[in-house]
Amino acid sequence: MSLIGAFDAKTHLSELLERVEKGERFTITRHGKPVAELVPVRPRDPARIAEALDRIEALTRTWTLGGSVRDAIDSGRNR
Repeated sequence: MSLIGAFDAKTHLSELLERVEKGERFTITRHGKPVAELVPVRPRDPARIAEALDRIEALTRTWTLGGSVRDAIDSGRNR
């Protein structure tokens, strides 16, 4: 992953986007410190998303707080 300063990234954004479309990745820095990554978008997998949502729904049917939400909050504060 190539490093590029924020000023240069702003100045050459169109060129960077073309390169990212081809698969390159960049870390954008400010004063030499990494602050962002410019990476290609990954296509979404609807089947994988649906499967994850199904698993979450199944968990919500079996998990309980063991009391009210207020009890859970207070319990966490008292630790």
